[in-house]
Amino acid sequence: MKIEFEIECTPEEARKFFGLPDVVPMQEKLMAELQERLEENIRAVSAEELIKTWMPATMQGFGEMQKMFWQQMGMQNPTAKKKADDA
Repeated sequence: MKIEFEIECTPEEARKFFGLPDVVPMQEKLMAELQERLEENIRAVSAEELIKTWMPATMQGFGEMQKMFWQQMGMQNPTAKKKADDA
């Protein structure tokens, strides 16, 4: 025997029926706090600061990659050759 019930109700009505707590005020407070923190962080970080933070690591990584490329090709590192010539 198979019995099916189809109940139409809103999520709020279902929560009340099953005795679950109303979490809407907590969610609203949490979302307001999250939005405030996000806006504060966006104001604190400028594009110039991001570039200053990311650029040195990127350029250093690029330099290391270039050195590895020259070594793999069996060529001498051109920057090392210039430094040796200058000395």
